[in-house]
Amino acid sequence: MATIKPDPTLTAAVDLARSAAESIAEAGAVGDHLAVVMEGERVATHQFACLSAGYPDWRWSVTVTRVARSKHVTVSETHLLPSETSIVSPPWVPYAERIAPGDLGPGDINPYVEQDPNLEAGFEATGDEDVDQMAQWELGLGRKRVLSAEGREDAAQRWYDGDNGPTAEVAVKAPERCSSCGYFLPMAGALRRSFGVCANAWSPSDGRVVTLDHGCGAHSEVDLPAHDPRPLDPPVVDDLAVDLEVAHTSEVTVAEAPDDAPTAEVTVAEMTVAEAPEEAPTAEVTDEASTAQPEPEPVTEATPPAPRRGRRGSRRAGAPAGPATPRTDPATDAAAQRVAELVGDA
Repeated sequence: MATIKPDPTLTAAVDLARSAAESIAEAGAVGDHLAVVMEGERVATHQFACLSAGYPDWRWSVTVTRVARSKHVTVSETHLLPSETSIVSPPWVPYAERIAPGDLGPGDINPYVEQDPNLEAGFEATGDEDVDQMAQWELGLGRKRVLSAEGREDAAQRWYDGDNGPTAEVAVKAPERCSSCGYFLPMAGALRRSFGVCANAWSPSDGRVVTLDHGCGAHSEVDLPAHDPRPLDPPVVDDLAVDLEVAHTSEVTVAEAPDDAPTAEVTVAEMTVAEAPEEAPTAEVTDEASTAQPEPEPVTEATPPAPRRGRRGSRRAGAPAGPATPRTDPATDAAAQRVAELVGDA
């Protein structure tokens, strides 16, 4: 392409171009002169900076021209144009091409595309038996248009690369493939060799198109790995952890009977238990002596004291009545002796 020579007359028309820009811009919106560009023979465009706050890096463009062999410059057009660094809106996209998969909601209607490359003419029932029988092999019988080969290829590729294909995370970690699962329903037609529908309610792909090499943990022929039952250790009983209790006998006191009482009963107090020291080891005590039933000891009669005379319980000269000699149980003495021997051995 031939280089356009600069036109001195058009290049010098800066004031004329500025006046044209100021005629359409708000006051103070036209800035410094930035450049002049030759658009063609005797056609040039002057650019001025835009000072409007809402249009940073935009430029006022004023195109000027002149006729041949004339020095009179006229204004052809005036515009506010963006530069390479200007903030502009995205390019306009027709409504039919603006909707992406997944954008359609309840009540929305997708525009009709007459020349859809994913569809082709189908077959309708004509009432003629011969004609209808010839078209029975076509899956789209009764529909105006059916899926074309290009449409099937696009759908197959989209499904294969999606969440129900072999590269999904659930399929990578699955132990088996959908092709061997009892819940796999193969599709009809040309897609039967690669796709089917999952009918397993426990699968994350239930009711969706899946590939034959897809998989999940809900496979009908997969089970958890069997583990041998772990034997339980028998309970351990610590035979040495027995608290040692030492029994002692208490003295038997004889109640002082009144003068008119013929006899007095002898009572034996219960044995008191002394706790063994913490540092002493424990030992088992056999219950031979403790469990033996002692024979009942005959109750003896106590000698009544001398009669008391005088005022206020004074006694006559003589030895005062004191406690009787304590009596012990032979069986109790044997148990206490056994315990003392065990303590000594320990």
